[in-house]
Amino acid sequence: MTVPTPYDTVKDLPFADHKFENTPQFTTPIQFALTKDPSHKVTLFPIHDHHQLPPNLIQVIENEFNFIVDEGLTYPHHNPLHGEEFTKYWFLHFVAVLLDGDTFSSVDELKQGDYSVDQWEKVFLGNFYIKPNYIGRCSHVCNAGFVVNHNKRGLGLGKELGKKYLEIAPKLGYVYSVFNLVFETNAASLKIWDSLGFERIGYVKHVAVLKGHDKLVGAYMFGKDLQ
Repeated sequence: MTVPTPYDTVKDLPFADHKFENTPQFTTPIQFALTKDPSHKVTLFPIHDHHQLPPNLIQVIENEFNFIVDEGLTYPHHNPLHGEEFTKYWFLHFVAVLLDGDTFSSVDELKQGDYSVDQWEKVFLGNFYIKPNYIGRCSHVCNAGFVVNHNKRGLGLGKELGKKYLEIAPKLGYVYSVFNLVFETNAASLKIWDSLGFERIGYVKHVAVLKGHDKLVGAYMFGKDLQ
């Protein structure tokens, strides 16, 4: 049997129109235990459209993103994103949502969850998006953005999300991953991507004005083959 090459899988530009009609979809949640605490069970939900989530959970995801923007240390954004502007940015292609426990066994059950914003905030652990890093003929190279609930830091959730990203991105059809700006002051992220086998493929000098820093900050670019 002939094994398709990476070129064979993307030569028809399945990501280029940003409709993603010809890219794989899957809906089965992933349940697993945290590495730091094997007794701590969590569930990762694959989301292909923001309408699969209850509005109050989307609000929690938006709030956490804007909390990080306001911190001014890890994302390049300097203004918050709200409502439709946020969903268009964050939910362009695929989002994975990590929740505490195993209360919901399917995406359909999750959508029916009638929690308040405060209740979702207590079970929301983090999430990440996956989407093309470039346009058109280079859109098979993906990028990701990660957010961990700021009240749940210290549980190793960033690395757990990173590991799941490396499982999911190739299943969606992407062949290479690029992170454009990992600020050199973000020691936790640098440690995660180094430990997960990413290469430092570039360095951008003086790229960021970050809160709490009195000089311009540089950033590393990370890359990893997904095939």
